[in-house]
Amino acid sequence: MELTAHNLGYPRIGPHRELKRAVESYWRGDSPLDSLLQTTSDLRHQAWTRQKAAGMRWIPTGDFSLYDHVLDTAALVGAVPRRFGSFGEEVSVDQLFAMARGLLEREHGHGSQGIAPMEMTKWFDTNYHYIVPELTPDQAFRLSSRKPFIDFLEARQAGFPAKPVLLGPISFLRLSKVEGNGDAALLLPALLPVYQEILRQFGELGCEWIQIDEPALVLDLSPAFQDAVGIAYRGLRAAAPNLRMLLATYFGPLRDNLEAVFSLPVDAVHWDATRGGSELESVLSRIPPGMILSLGIVDGRNVWRNALSASLRSIERALAVLGHDRLWLAPSCSLLHVPVSLEAEKRLDPELRSWLAFADEKLREVHLLARLAVHDPASLPALEENRRIQESRRASRRVHDPAVAQRVAAIGPLDLQRKSRYPTRRKAQRSLHPLPLLPTTTIGSFPQTSEVRKARARWRAGGLTTAEYESFLEGEIRRVVALQEEIGLDVLVHGEFERNDMVEYFGEQLGGFAFTENGWVQSYGSRCTKPPIIFGDVSRPKPMTVRWSQFAQSLTQRPMKGMLTGPITILQWSFVRDDQPRSSTARQIALAIRDEVADLERAGISVIQIDEPALREGLPLRRADWPDYLTWAVEAFRLSASVVADATAIHTHMCYSEFNDIIDAIAALDADVISIEASRSSLELLHAFVHFRYPNEIGPGVWDIHSPRIPSVEEMVAAMRRALAVLPAAALWVNPDCGLKTRSAAEVVPSLRHMVEAAKLLRKELAEKGGSTS
Repeated sequence: MELTAHNLGYPRIGPHRELKRAVESYWRGDSPLDSLLQTTSDLRHQAWTRQKAAGMRWIPTGDFSLYDHVLDTAALVGAVPRRFGSFGEEVSVDQLFAMARGLLEREHGHGSQGIAPMEMTKWFDTNYHYIVPELTPDQAFRLSSRKPFIDFLEARQAGFPAKPVLLGPISFLRLSKVEGNGDAALLLPALLPVYQEILRQFGELGCEWIQIDEPALVLDLSPAFQDAVGIAYRGLRAAAPNLRMLLATYFGPLRDNLEAVFSLPVDAVHWDATRGGSELESVLSRIPPGMILSLGIVDGRNVWRNALSASLRSIERALAVLGHDRLWLAPSCSLLHVPVSLEAEKRLDPELRSWLAFADEKLREVHLLARLAVHDPASLPALEENRRIQESRRASRRVHDPAVAQRVAAIGPLDLQRKSRYPTRRKAQRSLHPLPLLPTTTIGSFPQTSEVRKARARWRAGGLTTAEYESFLEGEIRRVVALQEEIGLDVLVHGEFERNDMVEYFGEQLGGFAFTENGWVQSYGSRCTKPPIIFGDVSRPKPMTVRWSQFAQSLTQRPMKGMLTGPITILQWSFVRDDQPRSSTARQIALAIRDEVADLERAGISVIQIDEPALREGLPLRRADWPDYLTWAVEAFRLSASVVADATAIHTHMCYSEFNDIIDAIAALDADVISIEASRSSLELLHAFVHFRYPNEIGPGVWDIHSPRIPSVEEMVAAMRRALAVLPAAALWVNPDCGLKTRSAAEVVPSLRHMVEAAKLLRKELAEKGGSTS
């Protein structure tokens, strides 16, 4: 009898991004709620069917979401911030979307500024964004959604072996923010009864197994949270003594939480063998009699085919201790982070395609390993084929470039340093481009209109010649440069109309990258991204951006930023090769970006922005592992930027992360100007500057571009005043939180006008106070 194979979670967006289109149609008012709900029901049934066909014994329910599973959990337990109004028995779909996206004034009629959305940040060290629950010290919770029960019954009635999935109470609280920086662990007594009621109701519905996700157990936990873990699970066991609980951890080793996890009164523990493999012996020595171990043996976060022989060695070791009845196999985590299927990839090079596995293929690998573990003779040919494919990848000449290896080996300390220190550079830069106090700029992209997308699609399909397409792009650049001059921005951008994505665009022009036709994954809400695949050594055959930046600069006397994506963000937002350290790949990318920076400077571009929104996202989950990562990540950025003269200003940008705890590393980047996402968190990052004197210049975002709201002049002035309370005016820039690609012109133009007007008002105010810039 083969081992039990099961899944923790499945991509929500659909094989062809059906969820994105249905949700956005509903938001536009083009389709009713019933239509949206029918699409989501169809997608769930399709996902369950695919998982069952792949051989999964237990299929997750409740992992599907219209926007985000953490937001769903907040709605489930009634954690709705007061500004979104009261709700009845259940939180409605419209309230859910309002919490995620905010509300315009015309949508609710309560003031000109609208209602701000909840904060959004990265899910652990992935590129998925979750909505941060907002709690108060006296937060009340109540069961406020039937969604988990409806999904479970729908699957069971359709004949699927359903295993409901919940985000656990410890992880929900650990990922939340409590007003006044309160300790979220103290809210467990208020929250636990709701979780107990959920489990009781599942038990009454005849549920056999429930999966409770606790990824927070791979983090550093405070003493209060360590105590809360045992309290929570003893309480859950008491509430549902006959419901079998699978506690799922993932994204890393358990380390100091391992003993506590395996002492909990649960029936099974899922452990991520792909990211915590060195712990296997510790896990096997501590698992109590009768408990089942779910081994996360196939990587749920990357796209490489599993090395079956290596996985079998871990499985056989676990079998020797546990036996067949107490060992389950699964992907390491939810498959939310990988594309749905390779079926749609018809144009991929056959050799490269043979190296890959998306969600459906990963499930088949789990099932194959379950059969190989019991020596199923019918599975042996697949094992031999896998060995051949792994050897093919190791030996492939397309993977290894000796010239790149030699260049990386030659990197020295001087390659990581600017010619002069920042004060000298600032004088040279201001001499070249005198700027007003509180200079204004944007982060880079302007709205990608349907006309831009249609033109790109026609060009790719052969409906436009390259000359016609480039002429179209020049027209868009002319338009946006003229618009910025008319609005009054001080440092301009060319709008990035030639770019489909801030990482994919560069990857398409670099050696060592491959691309898919339909390899979409969810980033947040309806926003999907198609990550490149880094399969080999990275190099830059020719300039990538110079043509467009140089053209844009020719249209204006104002400084025009050359826009690049930094090495850590390209690394973090790609599917990265797993046959060498990530630090090695980062250095290769940094050298490619360094070449582009040098070419931009030679072409007359004197302001170059190297975006690193993913710098903090790449941090290891345990603080003890941070120094090594930050060392090579900072070095990669400096390697990419340090080739320029003093008069060339290097900007960078970061978004959707907590920065206060790595402010030293951010300063070590030595960028002349850094712009940082700040508005959704009410400029909380500014607390870091109370005790830390940031050495260069900084632009904390004053406009949350991930909401359709148009912020008022007064709102932006208030944000800038908060910044001026801790930053000298001479060091302060004024900018949005992020690029404007996803917003409409109707939102962008008035918001930029308000931003420029806010800067002018504050300049006047500072001048009247004596003109202090220190």
